[in-house]
Amino acid sequence: MSDLPGFLSVRVLRGVNLVSRDAGGSDPYVVLHLDNQKLKTGVVKKTTNPVWNEELTLAVRNPETPIQLEVFDKDTFSKDDQMGDAEFDIEALMQIVRMDLQDIRSGTVVRTVRPGRQCCLADESHIVWENGQIVQDMLLKLRNVETGVVHLQLKWVNIPELKMNTYVLSVGVA
Repeated sequence: MSDLPGFLSVRVLRGVNLVSRDAGGSDPYVVLHLDNQKLKTGVVKKTTNPVWNEELTLAVRNPETPIQLEVFDKDTFSKDDQMGDAEFDIEALMQIVRMDLQDIRSGTVVRTVRPGRQCCLADESHIVWENGQIVQDMLLKLRNVETGVVHLQLKWVNIPELKMNTYVLSVGVA
């Protein structure tokens, strides 16, 4: 379990060269899964290069749990068609979150994550200290499909420690 409870803001920016599932073009949307959470973007009509630019926020309990991403083509009269899937983790991001970066200049690349056999990164992913926030841009190559990449931007949102005073409530005391 994480000693840093918080939220992961995932901005789903765009899809590039997604597979076409319908004759007139696909109507793609993205679904993110983490633990029991399932969040969706809106549908973009008739394109294989959608721009969503939507922010989805996931509560993170265990930063070692990979996040699942799926892309679907919205269909009106039948089951939605799968357009690929990917998986990514936030372990590198969380290592940077634990660091004190207050004295680092904005725009500094703090770490670069390289694609490997076990991940879906299509290219290097930079973790940057940007205006007091840790930001990671990533391009994910979709699996189980001929073509397609999804561009995401991740930001970690800390939950301030709750410092609660103990209050004694007396009810019905005369």
